[in-house]
This record gives sequence, structure tokens and C-alpha cells, in this order.
Amino acid sequence: MPDPLDLIHLRTLVAIADCGGFHRAAAALRVSQSTVSQHVRLLERRLKEPLVEKAGRGVRFTVHGEALLVEARRILAVHDESLRRLEVVAERVILVGCTEHAADRMLPQLLAAMRHGFPGRSVRFRIDRSTQLAQGVARGTLDLAVVLAGAEPLGTPVAQLPLHWYGAPQFAPPEGDDPWPVVAFEEPCGLRQRALQALDLAGRVSTITAEATSLDGVVAAVRAGLGVALLPSTGRTPAGLVALPELPDVGTVGLHVAARRGIDPELEHAACEVSREFFASPRLRSVA
Repeated sequence: MPDPLDLIHLRTLVAIADCGGFHRAAAALRVSQSTVSQHVRLLERRLKEPLVEKAGRGVRFTVHGEALLVEARRILAVHDESLRRLEVVAERVILVGCTEHAADRMLPQLLAAMRHGFPGRSVRFRIDRSTQLAQGVARGTLDLAVVLAGAEPLGTPVAQLPLHWYGAPQFAPPEGDDPWPVVAFEEPCGLRQRALQALDLAGRVSTITAEATSLDGVVAAVRAGLGVALLPSTGRTPAGLVALPELPDVGTVGLHVAARRGIDPELEHAACEVSREFFASPRLRSVA
């Protein structure tokens, strides 16, 4: 059986046609232009035919691209109609993602606001890394997500979280020219790059000594003395760790609320307001 066509890639192709190019399609889909290009390349690889080509400053569809565009519209129309029929069940659930760094402190307040503002609808949370949550919003599998800003920030800015270095209480700085051991998230990870860059700019050689896919994994490795980690602060030091003010100041990282296309604007507004109010609290800025 042939490999199926990806609905997300087909939707990207339709957006290019409807919006008149890659850049406008990227803005409409709330993804990067490189992501749009990647979706087209994957479709071309799947069908083994060129689909879009340059035409002056714009683009145009090839014969194969025009044929696929017709089928894509038909496939997506059937798919979207099926979803509309199923919304009788699905529309009562609000799917919210939250970065691990803020989940334990802000989710109760966010949950209370969602229940108060939208009675009769249940809320389901997904706690994950920001990169995974952003993908969920782009795919439409999440309604909202509170995420750390990446290289290409997604959604509405709601706060700036201070970045602090942490280590185990027994951690001893390296001697002489020995590299600083760093614990980091697996790639892709913006915090990982900022940590290594900050140490490099400060003239300190560093090396990754442990990596993890979750915040719990990073904290556990640091607590075990495997190295130091750069993490956002939401008002308290992770259990079993201490702040390391002697390491370079890395500033802050943005916290954004991302929303899927077509979401009820009131839902997005409520999530943004709750997030802003929560992170505006003085107690969150006063504790490392």
C-alpha cells in the first residue's frame, strides 16, 4: 500500500495557492517560511515530481502541482467536514499545553480561569517541551499552549522569565582549564544553545556531560552532580539545587501563549490574561 499523503503538507500547499506565496502562507499558518518549504519538498519527494517553481519574485505551480492542488482541496474538504460532524463531542474539551518550566505553579490558576470563563467545558492539559507543544498547536491537536520563545517566537508574548544557572549543593567548579560540565535538554533546544554560547563568550570552555528529554531528567542529572544547567525561573529554585550567580548572566527568555488557527478568540484572550497576571506577581521576580 502506498504511503499516505500528509494532511498538514497538503494544507500548506493549499495555503501557498490561496495566499500567493511561501511567505504569506507561513504567516497564515503561523509557521516559519522554512517549514512551508520543507512541507513542499516532502510532498515532491513523496510524489517524485516538482510541484512549485520560481516565477520572477513569486512562485507558480507546475502541471503536477496544479493536479495535486485539486486533489488536496478535495481531501481537506472531506477531512474538515468529518471533523465538523465530530465536533458535537469534541467541542466541549479545551486542550491546553504548558511548558514543564511553568506547569506546576500556573496550571491551577489557568484551570480555574478556564472553568470560570467557559462553564460546561472540560479542560485537558498536556505538559511537554515547548518545541513539542508548538508543533501540537501548528497541527491543531492543541487549542492553546504556554511555551518558551524559540528562535522564531510563536504566539502572543505574556512574560519574560529570568534565566538562572543551577547546580547541586556539592558541585565544585572545574579547576584550571578543565571544561565546565553542562546538563542540557536534547536538541532542538534554545536554552541549550544559549547556555553554551554564554559560557563561550565568558571565556569558559564547556562540555555537555548529560542530556535529557524532560525537565525532571535535567534536574535529576544536575542534582546528581553531573553538571550545571541553565533554566528559567518561575519564582523558586528547583528542589535539591542551588543557584550559581558566579556564572554569566544570560538575561531572560520570553513566555508566549500560542493558539491554533480558528480558535475562539475569547479562549486565547483568557489564557493570555491569566498568564500575564500570574507572571506579573512580584514574588515570581524576587526568588531565584
